[in-house]
Amino acid sequence: MNKKATGIVAYIGILGWLIAFLAGDKEGAKVHLNQGLVLALGGIISSAIAWIPFFGTIIGCVLDIVILVFAIMGIVYAATDNDNELPLIGKIKILK
Repeated sequence: MNKKATGIVAYIGILGWLIAFLAGDKEGAKVHLNQGLVLALGGIISSAIAWIPFFGTIIGCVLDIVILVFAIMGIVYAATDNDNELPLIGKIKILK
């Protein structure tokens, strides 16, 4: 996969991130791979929070909406070959 395809696929959940990481251009799409991983881990955390009765469900739903908006922003950035960081999570570096 080229840089653009790797960046787009990296934002499609943990499975999409894994496919992009294993089969894609790691060096060209490093920013998108990192942000996609942060969003995927955020989705896992959001699902765990949603198991808490009442307030956890509300917080989990809000986090899911925020993660969806960030994923859409990331896909747009990757599709336009823009390496901008996403707001709030762009500074979190998991991959070196």
